[in-house]
Amino acid sequence: MTDIGDIKQVVEEMIPFDLFLGMKVEEARQGHARIRLPYRPEFIGDPRRPALHGGIISTLIDTCGGTAVWASCDVKDRVATIDLRVDYLRPVPPADVIAVGEVKLLGNRVGNASVRVFSVEDDTVTLAEGRGVYNIRKA
Repeated sequence: MTDIGDIKQVVEEMIPFDLFLGMKVEEARQGHARIRLPYRPEFIGDPRRPALHGGIISTLIDTCGGTAVWASCDVKDRVATIDLRVDYLRPVPPADVIAVGEVKLLGNRVGNASVRVFSVEDDTVTLAEGRGVYNIRKA
């Protein structure tokens, strides 16, 4: 089983893009992950609203879903995205954003996770939802 410290270290310090974005793993355990994306003004996609860029949200969903699957595997296993679907439900305000991922199906070679995204300002309002399918390569 993968350890939360291992996951935190890889996501927060070893994956260059996640490090650049500043993602923080708040929780990771078998079948579950919670990741925070701290707000930065550079994340704005539509300054007229303002709202965060959809690409930032899809990246957060992908990372969270993959982390939930990886947390169900061995730390030495490799997890890669096969397919990702994102539903943008509401504009994401300029604030920290949280993604919570839950594994729906886990096999020997493939994992499937659902992810919910909300703002720290109101955790009752779902801003986006996503579903990811991930390839698992055993070490």
